[in-house]
Amino acid sequence: MTNQLSPELFRVIDANLNRLKEGIRVVEDIMRYRDNNKEISTKLKLLRHKSKIKESIELLKYRDSINDVQRATIKSELNRPDIDSIIIANLKRAQESSRVLEELYKLQSIEYSENFKYIRYELYTIEKEILIETSE
Repeated sequence: MTNQLSPELFRVIDANLNRLKEGIRVVEDIMRYRDNNKEISTKLKLLRHKSKIKESIELLKYRDSINDVQRATIKSELNRPDIDSIIIANLKRAQESSRVLEELYKLQSIEYSENFKYIRYELYTIEKEILIETSE
C-alpha cells in the first residue's frame, strides 16, 4: 500500500472489510440454510469473495480492536424482532461498509474503489430481491 492513507484510515479499511464480509455472510447463510435459495446465496458468496484486497494481511498491523471506542454493544443491536430485521440490518451494514471502502479507496486505488461500488450496487439489487421479490 502506498502512504496516501494514514494508519488510522487503514484501521477504518480493516474494520469495514470485516464488517462487509460479516454482513454478507449472515444473509448468505440465511438464504442458503433457511430458504435453500441457491441463486441468492451464490450471488452473496461471490460478492463476499470479491470483498477483498491484495493487502489484507498488511492491514492487520493497523488493527486495534481492543481499544475500539465503540466496542460495546448498543441496545438496538441486542434486539431483533424477526428474521427480516436481521437480514435488513446485515444488508445495510454491508452496503454502508462498501460505501466507506469505495470512498476511502478514491484516495489510493480507483480499481478497489470501483470494486466496492460494484458490490454496493449488487447488494441493493439483492436486498430488493430478498425483501420484495421472494416474499411475493
